[in-house]
Amino acid sequence: MRRQLVILFLSVSFVAGPTVLAAQQQQGSTKQVYNRPDARPGGVLSPAVRVGDLLFLSGVMGTKEGGGLAEGGIEGQTRQALENVKASLALAGASLSDVAKCTVFLTDAANFQAMNKVYREFFPTEPPARSTVAVAALVLPGSLLEIECTALAPRR
Repeated sequence: MRRQLVILFLSVSFVAGPTVLAAQQQQGSTKQVYNRPDARPGGVLSPAVRVGDLLFLSGVMGTKEGGGLAEGGIEGQTRQALENVKASLALAGASLSDVAKCTVFLTDAANFQAMNKVYREFFPTEPPARSTVAVAALVLPGSLLEIECTALAPRR
């Protein structure tokens, strides 16, 4: 008997609304979009979207509140990106301990060890599953990494 491995890729895109929390009925399931109170109406992404028991976070970079990249190279940007992940989780009432999977995009694979050092500070025990991918560039010039996560949504 021959076994087959089936890989399902789910590509989902969400558009931000002007409210902090918007619930929409879609074919019997509820999608909740979480935005910051100061989010611009008509934005192109939401920091966090809940579908069922899962929370999907948009990718974040090492950008500081008010704009600009964190100082300190890969370590500073990693630290700031993970602080941004924490802030997105908090919008939905979740925390780093709820994170099940992260994907890290690095513009230079040579930064892997330095990124990993800071990443361990945020996930010291029972870290989430993770993929790390080297990419040619990110949309924000000077950005050295982007991190996106999927988490278990807190019970309602």
